[in-house]
Amino acid sequence: MPNHLDRITSDPDVLSGRPCIRGQRIRVADILELLASGATPAEILADYPYLEAADITASLEYAARLLDHPVIRLS
Repeated sequence: MPNHLDRITSDPDVLSGRPCIRGQRIRVADILELLASGATPAEILADYPYLEAADITASLEYAARLLDHPVIRLS
């Protein structure tokens, strides 16, 4: 499976360093919120013509990796 995470950038001068797509002013969170609200990838790409399908995949991959962390329980 290819790694799409190189499409995710973070620059303190762009949207206060929030993770964005290829340095543009669309946050990973924006794409995830659109998907969560029921928008299809095709609809997102139609509404944001500067995005590519791999950008949506990268957003999902970023979120999945961000949430995949071990939980350590102390007894």
